[in-house]
Amino acid sequence: MTSSDSATWLKAVLDEPVCHLCPISPLSGVSLLSNQKMFPSFFRTVPSDKVQSMGLAQLVLSFGWTWIGLLATDNDFGLLGIQPIKQEIIKAGACVAFTENIRLGQPNNNAQQIVRVIKKSSVKVVVVFSFETDFVPIVNEMLKQNITGRIFIGNAGWSRSSLLSEAKYFQILSGALGLAANDYVVPGLSTFLSKIHPSESMQGNWVNLFWEKVFNCKFLYGKNLTGSLEATVKECTGEESLDDVKNSSTFISSLKFTYYIYNSLNVLVKALEDLKNCKEFEGPFSYRSCADIWTFKPWQLTHYIRRVSLSLSSGHYIYFDKNGDPPAVYSIVNWQMSPEGTIKQIQIGNYSSTAIPDQAVTINSSLLLWPMGGQQVPRSVCSESCPPGFRKAARAGQPVCCFDCVQCLQGAISNQTDSITCIRCPWDHWPNPEKSRCLPKSMEFLSYHDALGGTLAIISIISSLIPAFILKLFILYRQTPIVRANNYSLSCLLLMSLCLCFLCSLVFIGYPHQHKCLLRQVLFGLAFTLCVSSILAKTIMVVFAFMATRPGSNLRKWTSPQVSYMIVFICFLLQFILCINWLFTASPFPQYNINTKPELIIVECNEGSPIAFWTMLGYLFLLATISFIVAFLARKLPDRFNEAQFITFSMLAFLSVWVAFIPASLSAQGQYTVAMEIFAILASSWALVICMFLPKCFIILFRPDKNCRQLMGKNKD
Repeated sequence: MTSSDSATWLKAVLDEPVCHLCPISPLSGVSLLSNQKMFPSFFRTVPSDKVQSMGLAQLVLSFGWTWIGLLATDNDFGLLGIQPIKQEIIKAGACVAFTENIRLGQPNNNAQQIVRVIKKSSVKVVVVFSFETDFVPIVNEMLKQNITGRIFIGNAGWSRSSLLSEAKYFQILSGALGLAANDYVVPGLSTFLSKIHPSESMQGNWVNLFWEKVFNCKFLYGKNLTGSLEATVKECTGEESLDDVKNSSTFISSLKFTYYIYNSLNVLVKALEDLKNCKEFEGPFSYRSCADIWTFKPWQLTHYIRRVSLSLSSGHYIYFDKNGDPPAVYSIVNWQMSPEGTIKQIQIGNYSSTAIPDQAVTINSSLLLWPMGGQQVPRSVCSESCPPGFRKAARAGQPVCCFDCVQCLQGAISNQTDSITCIRCPWDHWPNPEKSRCLPKSMEFLSYHDALGGTLAIISIISSLIPAFILKLFILYRQTPIVRANNYSLSCLLLMSLCLCFLCSLVFIGYPHQHKCLLRQVLFGLAFTLCVSSILAKTIMVVFAFMATRPGSNLRKWTSPQVSYMIVFICFLLQFILCINWLFTASPFPQYNINTKPELIIVECNEGSPIAFWTMLGYLFLLATISFIVAFLARKLPDRFNEAQFITFSMLAFLSVWVAFIPASLSAQGQYTVAMEIFAILASSWALVICMFLPKCFIILFRPDKNCRQLMGKNKD
């Protein structure tokens, strides 16, 4: 920039009427002017306040803060600036705890009320959209009440305030963040200003005007250029030095504003140049015409301004979007205490309005310091995050950011932090203890590998050997009176059926496949029917044998073995028909039970038809009851036929076991239901073995002297 160019440019800056003719605003950031329907020819080189507001919102959200307070001046600047911030915060799912206005018309800017709200609220982050002079009373009131621990986020109006940079404010503003305009200066302007002086008359009256404004003085010769001289204003001597004011905040701030004016003039020059260089029949207007540089219309110049794309000497580009706004780049500053004991605004990142949202805010975390010098990002939330396994439950009458953490219900999980709902696990899965993920359910059935199942299996096998041993003993001593007197053939059939009763319990152990479900209850019912019908036949034969000994009795023909076999066959046949009908009409099948124990899959056999099952069991109960009644009535027969007493006791024990089994099985769950039935099978079988055969085995093995025909008769004593 030559001296002549600089003088012309600076004259344009200082000469307000010239600047008012410019179609490009270098200083107005009011967002309303971006409305192209209302202001179709408005352009500016300073960023819109709305862009700054969007940057502040994204800066707040980039730290994960969801509970935020808003503070703004109660004028167009503050109210229009804070509104987009509020909208973006709510749009992102965060919440605004309060919105307070700095009321300029009230004493102390309503500081006491504002500080009372900040003190009462749990927010840790407050966004302030105002100028430094409006915010100072609020900071003073907080200092007075000793309220610390809040992080203030500031707009460019105070983020680099020298007024708030006093050391006494550090406990309030420590760790504050803000957006600040970049320190761009017109190239060569500082050097040019250092060379000008009022004594050089060739430079014109604008130098005197500049001198009076910079040094706050007046020239006394002639009429001073800025009006009448007040008593409090000193006289300009021309000896003042720009070196004394170059580092002052006022002078530096003035240079920043000149940069936007400089850009406005550059854009205007570029637009005029493009208009002038238009080639005939290649123009942008009707019939491909061009505008005349000497007689162009305002709307024609506006057309070229809208399409300007200019590379600046600072390394940035300037152009206008559809709203007439330029691209904006703000510095992000952090308020820190310098080693000298003063507050410094350290640049820690940038905000670019043209970047994609996820990359608009860039921060160097290593340079960032929070209140009291910490580097851990403070939290500002209304409610702490809900961990996996919990869901958020809104509090009535409060913002969505205020919630309670409620643990997921049984069978449901949440695998994310701050989950709104819980997810039901699939039917074959169940939540882990933390309820953060679904795990496959364990399958429960009475297995051979379980302690309970293995024990019952061993007991069943060993128990089945006892009837087999007794059967062998009866075969060896089949000619002895005690064996012959107790119906040897029926005793052998009974012992074999008892072996089957013990062994049928094995079908209840192990994974309930289809064939096991079909066989387990049927085998149980048929084995015990054979057993009980044999006992019933023995009981009836005892009665027939006694009655046949009476004089004139015709019942001798009913004491033959064929009658006992017929009784067993008929009783067994009826049960067999019931079971076959059961299998063909509603056969048992395996099923997964997830209702009894929701955390497990109980693999069990569905009986198909409960009526058929209880009919089979009821028929067995009927046979046992008849045997008990007949044996009980025949218990006082002569000693030779004293087996009726043993049958009475055996049937009483048998019925007691199965009567106790019914309520026990209904109260048991899962594998224990099966275990209860196996226990009932083993207990009732052992009751028959002990009551029916233990006394006989004792006589055969240990009292052979009683195993003779004479002693089997009636006692003579």
